[in-house]
Amino acid sequence: DIFAQHAKSREGKAQVELAQLDYLLPRLRGWGGNLSRQVGGRAAGGVGIGGRGPGETKIELDRRRIRTRMAKLRRQIAEMSKARDTKRGERRRNQVPAVAIAGYTNAGKSSLLNRLTGAGVLVENALFATLDPTVRRAETPGGRAYTLADTVGFVRHLPHQLVEAFRSTLEEVTDAGLILHVVDGSDPDPEAQIDAVREVLREIGADRIPEIIVINKADAADDLALARLQRREPHSVVVSARTGFGIDELRAAIEADLPGLESELHVLVPYERGDLVAQVHERGEVLKQEHVAEGTVLHARVPAGLAGELAQYETVSPTA
Repeated sequence: DIFAQHAKSREGKAQVELAQLDYLLPRLRGWGGNLSRQVGGRAAGGVGIGGRGPGETKIELDRRRIRTRMAKLRRQIAEMSKARDTKRGERRRNQVPAVAIAGYTNAGKSSLLNRLTGAGVLVENALFATLDPTVRRAETPGGRAYTLADTVGFVRHLPHQLVEAFRSTLEEVTDAGLILHVVDGSDPDPEAQIDAVREVLREIGADRIPEIIVINKADAADDLALARLQRREPHSVVVSARTGFGIDELRAAIEADLPGLESELHVLVPYERGDLVAQVHERGEVLKQEHVAEGTVLHARVPAGLAGELAQYETVSPTA
């Protein structure tokens, strides 16, 4: 019911309805039990002695309708996920790294997305305010582009039918190259939040993706609790999405951990190939740039695909 209040998109509403029907189907017998006695004569609608009661027929009809509706919803969700797959495929082709924000419900994930990208996503002090994945473009301090996806919050013992219904939302996590695992530093038991989220990540097969623990709400948290969390999770950054504290440090950590810059090279790119220089700035990390008579000298780290295009301009050293 909490999920139903926050579903805004067509896909979010379909996922919530599927989860509700999945929950309802095995429980139909309970509230139809009073009607399912066998009756005879006119009470059985003219069927006669020994005929089945009208309640039993109604339950069977309800079950059939629910199963038909569930099949239709699954088809619709599958169609909607194809569109998202296409968008993800385009991002992969352009080799734009994907970062997913995951974490316990109400840990401040949407606030963090807004702080990092200026996305203007709904922020609410409520359970499951985010159900539909929001994907926004962001840049590292060095100017490298990446996508940042906000996802549905996790809870302890998330029911399996909810995990199944929201699989398309959670796909943004499984396809990411880096996870920002947001935890509420002001919570009485933040360690339990971290463990609960990691359990769900294991269930959806995302437990091997590199993660940065983002300890949020530093402005409301106890300093001792923050220090304890940092000792437990060495690869962590303390931030406050509300005040902006620690955001620069987080951006630097994202830049250091972003996947996909396998090749470091020195190239001399002719001026007529300015498009390649622009791609290096957008998809790679420029360590040094210099302009000489023959063209642009670059020392950069780039993805393997772009390194192949730049191979013909490679030089022995930056000044060669």
